[in-house]
Amino acid sequence: MSAPTAIAPSTGLSALLDDVRAEAPGIEVRPPSAETTAFAYDAATAPRHGAAGLDGPAVAFPASAEQVQQLVRLAARHGVSVVPRGAGTGLSGGASAHADQLVITTERLNRIVEVSPADEVAVVEPGVLNAALNDHLAPLGLFYAPDPASWRISTIGGNIATNAGGLRCAKYGVTRESVLALDVVLADGSLVSIGHRSIKGVTGLDLVSLFVGSEGVLGIVVRATVRIRPLPVARRTVTAFFDSTAAGAAGIGAITASRVRPSVIEFLDEPTLDAIDAANASGLRARGASLLLIELDGFGIDEQTAELTIALEAAGARVETEGDADAQLLWELRRAGRRLGEGSWFVAGDIAVPKSRIAEVFAGFPEIEARYGVAVSAVSHAGDGNLHPVITLPIPAGADPSAVPRVLHDAADDLVRAALAVGGTVSGEHGIGTVKRELAAEELAERVRVAQLAIKNALDPAGLFNPGKAL
Repeated sequence: MSAPTAIAPSTGLSALLDDVRAEAPGIEVRPPSAETTAFAYDAATAPRHGAAGLDGPAVAFPASAEQVQQLVRLAARHGVSVVPRGAGTGLSGGASAHADQLVITTERLNRIVEVSPADEVAVVEPGVLNAALNDHLAPLGLFYAPDPASWRISTIGGNIATNAGGLRCAKYGVTRESVLALDVVLADGSLVSIGHRSIKGVTGLDLVSLFVGSEGVLGIVVRATVRIRPLPVARRTVTAFFDSTAAGAAGIGAITASRVRPSVIEFLDEPTLDAIDAANASGLRARGASLLLIELDGFGIDEQTAELTIALEAAGARVETEGDADAQLLWELRRAGRRLGEGSWFVAGDIAVPKSRIAEVFAGFPEIEARYGVAVSAVSHAGDGNLHPVITLPIPAGADPSAVPRVLHDAADDLVRAALAVGGTVSGEHGIGTVKRELAAEELAERVRVAQLAIKNALDPAGLFNPGKAL
């Protein structure tokens, strides 16, 4: 294994901030203080019971690509490492930062620069919210396909950084499949354009795919050209309830074996239905012990519904077509309904496996529960084999709610290893960040890790971009 990328000798954050004030006074920069504490964490690493009194990092708020370039050059001058940040909704620690680092947030780079229906592309800055882009496109009869659960509050730039997926991945793919070109600020402050506005393009190496999912360790995206698509002529929600988690997980294969290709296939196991009902008084569990929540779209939707119904009923499901109001409620419950009470410690995860092995992974939950004395449940983007397990343990009276026991993390690690054992991966869409670096090393061959570090070193020889993350 090659040596870790070295951090350039630092003349200090204080000197950097002095130079920003002198040479780039138009850029708002907040020094480390208790007011910037929120920028020290992302959604995965934020303390669940507050972090009063701790200073956060320095935070810069550029409003243009040129200002990002200025900041990167000044940071390089002083050897101060930079943490790129979108909305902070990440779930792997990729945007976490220390008090001696400079966070460059792209929240003010939030323009929708262009929409071209003729080319089926939109050009956006990284701070544009996923939902805002779709709100802008809807009156034009268009939509942007990637839809992570955080789509209302996450940014396109953050989605690109983690190669975010979401519910519609089953049909439309993850973020990478919707990104054609990027403008990126590199570690020397240069601005480069990679990729193509055209749908096809094979000139040179595919650097766009390299940057998508790179979690800010290679550069800062300041503009993206993304694919947009016509809104489907129809959408329909179908529910398939089963009598057990095992039966529902097995029923996923019936969809794959049919000729129907839904836009969304979500699987909710029995404990998940119980948790949603407890939080929302929704009554899902009364309809079955597991649920395949499915969205169909496009032409021939009646024919799609009929064939899918036959396939699922043959697998033991109770199938219903939901009305618009009920469908909207079901999708809201799927995205936000699984809430955990104050009385439990929990660790959430993200793994992906071949679709044919999903049932096998769910079948392994009882063994992990017995081994560690925890409870395990999961929802799954079943159309592409991406599971989001949650491992919980009741908090005994008098225990510190913030001191999550190691046993939960050990159980989560075992779940990851179970995914690797069936040809899966440690993360389907959340990324590696700080949370999964050690587990990623178990998945990647040493020679592959060396190659990845070599790419990092070539683009960021001083190691100033998001050090200690992803690789």
